[in-house]
Amino acid sequence: MPPVPGLGGAAAPSDALGEQILDAAREQFMTFGLRRSTVDDVAKRAGVSRVTVYRRIGNKDSLVSACLLREYRRFVVEVDEAVAALPTTEDRLVEGFAAVLRHIREHPLIGGLLRLEPETMLPFLTVESGPAFLAIRGYLAGRLREARRLEGRPESDPTPVAELMVRITVSFLLNPVSCFELDDDTEVRDFARRCLVPLLAA
Repeated sequence: MPPVPGLGGAAAPSDALGEQILDAAREQFMTFGLRRSTVDDVAKRAGVSRVTVYRRIGNKDSLVSACLLREYRRFVVEVDEAVAALPTTEDRLVEGFAAVLRHIREHPLIGGLLRLEPETMLPFLTVESGPAFLAIRGYLAGRLREARRLEGRPESDPTPVAELMVRITVSFLLNPVSCFELDDDTEVRDFARRCLVPLLAA
Protein backbone atom coordinates (compact mmCIF):
# COMPACT_ATOMS: atom_id res chain seq x y z
CA MET A 1 0.00 0.00 0.00
CA PRO A 2 1.46 3.41 -0.90
CA PRO A 3 2.29 5.77 1.98
CA VAL A 4 -0.33 8.33 2.94
CA PRO A 5 0.97 11.82 3.74
CA GLY A 6 0.66 12.40 7.48
CA LEU A 7 -0.05 8.72 8.10
CA GLY A 8 3.43 7.33 7.96
CA GLY A 9 4.57 3.94 9.05
CA ALA A 10 4.52 4.46 12.84
CA ALA A 11 3.47 1.20 14.49
CA ALA A 12 2.60 -0.29 11.10
CA PRO A 13 5.49 -2.14 9.38
CA SER A 14 5.13 -2.11 5.61
CA ASP A 15 7.56 -4.88 4.65
CA ALA A 16 6.29 -8.25 3.41
CA LEU A 17 6.69 -10.04 6.76
CA GLY A 18 5.01 -7.23 8.68
CA GLU A 19 2.09 -7.24 6.23
CA GLN A 20 1.83 -11.03 6.52
CA ILE A 21 1.56 -10.79 10.31
CA LEU A 22 -0.96 -7.93 10.17
CA ASP A 23 -3.05 -9.82 7.60
CA ALA A 24 -3.16 -12.75 10.01
CA ALA A 25 -4.01 -10.45 12.94
CA ARG A 26 -6.86 -8.89 10.98
CA GLU A 27 -8.36 -12.28 10.16
CA GLN A 28 -7.88 -13.51 13.73
CA PHE A 29 -9.51 -10.46 15.30
CA MET A 30 -12.39 -10.46 12.81
CA THR A 31 -13.07 -14.15 13.43
CA PHE A 32 -12.58 -14.42 17.18
CA GLY A 33 -12.52 -10.86 18.50
CA LEU A 34 -9.84 -9.31 20.68
CA ARG A 35 -10.62 -10.98 23.98
CA ARG A 36 -10.32 -14.50 22.60
CA SER A 37 -7.21 -13.86 20.52
CA THR A 38 -3.57 -14.19 21.58
CA VAL A 39 -0.20 -13.49 20.01
CA ASP A 40 0.19 -17.26 19.64
CA ASP A 41 -3.03 -17.40 17.61
CA VAL A 42 -1.80 -14.68 15.26
CA ALA A 43 1.63 -16.30 14.92
CA LYS A 44 0.07 -19.64 14.04
CA ARG A 45 -2.25 -18.06 11.47
CA ALA A 46 0.69 -16.14 9.95
CA GLY A 47 2.88 -19.22 9.82
CA VAL A 48 5.63 -17.65 11.93
CA SER A 49 6.91 -18.08 15.47
CA ARG A 50 5.61 -16.18 18.47
CA VAL A 51 9.08 -14.66 18.88
CA THR A 52 8.92 -13.32 15.31
CA VAL A 53 5.66 -11.52 16.05
CA TYR A 54 7.15 -9.98 19.19
CA ARG A 55 10.30 -8.90 17.36
CA ARG A 56 8.51 -7.46 14.33
CA ILE A 57 5.54 -5.80 16.05
CA GLY A 58 5.42 -6.38 19.80
CA ASN A 59 2.91 -7.65 22.34
CA LYS A 60 -0.82 -8.06 21.80
CA ASP A 61 -1.62 -4.39 22.42
CA SER A 62 1.04 -3.34 19.91
CA LEU A 63 -0.35 -5.85 17.44
CA VAL A 64 -3.89 -4.48 17.79
CA SER A 65 -2.66 -0.89 17.48
CA ALA A 66 -0.63 -1.66 14.36
CA CYS A 67 -3.52 -3.56 12.80
CA LEU A 68 -5.97 -0.71 13.47
CA LEU A 69 -3.53 1.93 12.19
CA ARG A 70 -3.16 0.03 8.94
CA GLU A 71 -6.95 -0.06 8.55
CA TYR A 72 -7.13 3.68 9.23
CA ARG A 73 -4.50 4.29 6.56
CA ARG A 74 -6.51 2.25 4.08
CA PHE A 75 -9.79 4.04 4.58
CA VAL A 76 -8.08 7.44 4.52
CA VAL A 77 -7.11 6.62 0.94
CA GLU A 78 -10.76 5.81 0.18
CA VAL A 79 -11.96 9.04 1.81
CA ASP A 80 -9.39 11.03 -0.19
CA GLU A 81 -10.72 9.50 -3.38
CA ALA A 82 -14.33 10.20 -2.37
CA VAL A 83 -13.76 13.93 -1.77
CA ALA A 84 -11.04 14.76 -4.30
CA ALA A 85 -13.38 16.10 -6.97
CA LEU A 86 -15.43 18.34 -4.65
CA PRO A 87 -14.90 22.06 -5.27
CA THR A 88 -14.44 23.56 -1.77
CA THR A 89 -12.82 22.73 1.54
CA GLU A 90 -16.23 22.90 3.18
CA ASP A 91 -17.69 20.35 0.76
CA ARG A 92 -14.72 18.03 1.24
CA LEU A 93 -15.00 18.29 5.02
CA VAL A 94 -18.72 17.49 5.00
CA GLU A 95 -18.41 14.54 2.64
CA GLY A 96 -15.24 13.32 4.35
CA PHE A 97 -16.89 13.29 7.78
CA ALA A 98 -19.85 11.35 6.39
CA ALA A 99 -17.54 8.89 4.64
CA VAL A 100 -15.45 8.31 7.79
CA LEU A 101 -18.44 7.59 10.01
CA ARG A 102 -20.04 5.34 7.40
CA HIS A 103 -16.82 3.48 6.68
CA ILE A 104 -15.96 2.81 10.32
CA ARG A 105 -19.49 1.76 11.22
CA GLU A 106 -19.57 -0.68 8.30
CA HIS A 107 -15.95 -1.82 8.63
CA PRO A 108 -15.82 -5.59 9.29
CA LEU A 109 -13.00 -5.23 11.82
CA ILE A 110 -13.32 -1.81 13.48
CA GLY A 111 -17.10 -1.48 13.26
CA GLY A 112 -17.59 -5.11 14.22
CA LEU A 113 -15.40 -4.80 17.31
CA LEU A 114 -17.08 -1.53 18.32
CA ARG A 115 -20.44 -3.31 18.25
CA LEU A 116 -19.38 -6.59 19.85
CA GLU A 117 -16.54 -5.59 22.19
CA PRO A 118 -16.84 -1.85 22.85
CA GLU A 119 -15.17 -2.16 26.25
CA THR A 120 -12.21 -3.97 24.66
CA MET A 121 -11.89 -1.43 21.86
CA LEU A 122 -12.15 1.58 24.18
CA PRO A 123 -8.43 1.72 25.14
CA PHE A 124 -7.40 1.51 21.48
CA LEU A 125 -9.49 4.58 20.67
CA THR A 126 -8.46 6.49 23.81
CA VAL A 127 -5.47 5.83 26.10
CA GLU A 128 -3.71 3.44 23.69
CA SER A 129 -4.51 5.42 20.57
CA GLY A 130 -1.48 7.73 20.63
CA PRO A 131 0.25 6.79 17.35
CA ALA A 132 -3.02 6.53 15.39
CA PHE A 133 -4.43 9.73 16.90
CA LEU A 134 -1.31 11.72 16.08
CA ALA A 135 -1.11 10.23 12.61
CA ILE A 136 -4.72 10.99 11.71
CA ARG A 137 -4.52 14.46 13.23
CA GLY A 138 -1.38 15.12 11.21
CA TYR A 139 -3.00 13.82 8.04
CA LEU A 140 -6.08 16.04 8.47
CA ALA A 141 -3.99 19.07 9.40
CA GLY A 142 -1.96 18.56 6.23
CA ARG A 143 -5.09 18.43 4.11
CA LEU A 144 -6.47 21.59 5.74
CA ARG A 145 -3.15 23.40 5.29
CA GLU A 146 -3.01 22.47 1.62
CA ALA A 147 -6.62 23.55 1.09
CA ARG A 148 -5.95 26.95 2.64
CA ARG A 149 -2.93 27.40 0.41
CA LEU A 150 -4.82 26.48 -2.76
CA GLU A 151 -7.72 28.76 -1.88
CA GLY A 152 -5.42 31.68 -1.07
CA ARG A 153 -6.40 31.87 2.58
CA PRO A 154 -4.06 33.33 5.22
CA GLU A 155 -1.60 30.79 6.56
CA SER A 156 -2.24 29.50 10.09
CA ASP A 157 -1.69 26.29 12.02
CA PRO A 158 -4.68 23.98 11.38
CA THR A 159 -3.59 21.41 13.99
CA PRO A 160 -6.05 22.54 16.73
CA VAL A 161 -8.96 22.38 14.28
CA ALA A 162 -7.83 18.97 13.05
CA GLU A 163 -7.59 17.70 16.62
CA LEU A 164 -11.10 18.90 17.47
CA MET A 165 -12.49 17.16 14.40
CA VAL A 166 -10.75 13.88 15.24
CA ARG A 167 -11.92 14.02 18.86
CA ILE A 168 -15.51 14.74 17.82
CA THR A 169 -15.48 11.83 15.39
CA VAL A 170 -14.07 9.41 17.98
CA SER A 171 -16.64 10.50 20.57
CA PHE A 172 -19.54 9.70 18.22
CA LEU A 173 -18.03 6.31 17.44
CA LEU A 174 -17.55 5.43 21.10
CA ASN A 175 -20.93 6.69 22.27
CA PRO A 176 -23.52 7.00 19.49
CA VAL A 177 -26.28 7.98 21.96
CA SER A 178 -26.76 11.67 21.24
CA CYS A 179 -29.24 14.48 20.75
CA PHE A 180 -27.81 14.79 17.24
CA GLU A 181 -29.50 12.63 14.62
CA LEU A 182 -26.70 10.83 12.76
CA ASP A 183 -28.49 7.75 11.49
CA ASP A 184 -27.89 8.30 7.78
CA ASP A 185 -25.58 10.23 5.48
CA THR A 186 -28.01 13.12 5.03
CA GLU A 187 -28.18 13.73 8.78
CA VAL A 188 -24.42 13.35 9.15
CA ARG A 189 -23.78 15.86 6.36
CA ASP A 190 -26.22 18.32 7.92
CA PHE A 191 -24.44 18.00 11.28
CA ALA A 192 -21.03 18.48 9.65
CA ARG A 193 -22.16 21.58 7.79
CA ARG A 194 -23.73 23.14 10.88
CA CYS A 195 -21.19 22.15 13.52
CA LEU A 196 -17.87 21.28 11.87
CA VAL A 197 -17.59 23.69 8.94
CA PRO A 198 -17.61 26.73 11.31
CA LEU A 199 -14.43 25.33 12.89
CA LEU A 200 -12.59 26.09 9.65
CA ALA A 201 -12.78 29.78 10.54
CA ALA A 202 -11.15 29.19 13.94
